[in-house]
Amino acid sequence: MASEEFVLDHELVYEHGFDPYEGTALDVRAVIARMPQEVKDGFRLDEVPWGRFRHAYSSGDDVPELLARLRATNAEVARNAMRRLWSSIVHQGTVGSVAPLTVPFLLRIVADPSAHHRADTLDLATAAARQQHWGQGTRDTFLKVATQDWLYDCGGYAMNWSIEASRLAVTADADLLLPLLHDPDPGMRTSACYALATTSGETSRIADALRTRLAVEQTTRVRASLVLAVAELAREHADPRAADWARALWSDPAQPADVRVSAALAWLCPVDDHVPDELRTTLDTLVTDDLARTLDNVPWLTHVDDEQGLARTLDQMLNTAEPALAPY
Repeated sequence: MASEEFVLDHELVYEHGFDPYEGTALDVRAVIARMPQEVKDGFRLDEVPWGRFRHAYSSGDDVPELLARLRATNAEVARNAMRRLWSSIVHQGTVGSVAPLTVPFLLRIVADPSAHHRADTLDLATAAARQQHWGQGTRDTFLKVATQDWLYDCGGYAMNWSIEASRLAVTADADLLLPLLHDPDPGMRTSACYALATTSGETSRIADALRTRLAVEQTTRVRASLVLAVAELAREHADPRAADWARALWSDPAQPADVRVSAALAWLCPVDDHVPDELRTTLDTLVTDDLARTLDNVPWLTHVDDEQGLARTLDQMLNTAEPALAPY
């Protein structure tokens, strides 16, 4: 793995972009696609080429030890490992090229009911599968997992590829995530929605599962997350039914306020229509301080503003207010 073949040639990238590396041993998407099931299920960490890829501080050689500590029975040991993983592989929103290789193992830790910090672990896997849009609550950015623009991590690797690889990993293990929609912990159910919305395949099956859960879900922020997850999947995969589905929800007075408000946000994203007076009136009526405080904990809104996520998002969507500056 230390051979020249596995070292990124920055001069080559400068001249030709990343095309020469597509499908090679330095294409993390290809590495994820070829990772054997038994390696993932058996936590055979020594069979993963960690050192070939990097995080914010160095090569990924230290990642297996951190993943092992994350599985520790001691909660504090696991928490310290979690902090170091967050700081390294998704450093201030920058997805390192080694991050996708952690996703299959993070998801298996999440699926273990005896593991510590399961929701945080799932959030880390999801962060590896998303381009961060901090402060961005516009109609164009709010329900967008990632853009097609070329982005680069701290070591000059194509972050687009890293995010795409992480999404492939989440999609491959969707069956580990779908049961979490019924987890006793509302925080876990919310995190599962956010993770499932990043999948790059099996979207009809996943959307059906999200809608089925929505029909019985009793927790406000989880219901909102279910609506937004369905809408994000639909937008990412150009489902033409998404706008009609969202409009039917926000215009239905029989639906709970949280469902109607989140559906209004969902409807505003895929359409270019002028904001109708009916929608403005609906939001003016339904958005109370109590509802805003609850929905501010929905992950899509937290990433717009961690204290006033709903208000900031509505201001950008309805009044074309300027997005806030990113925190870094």
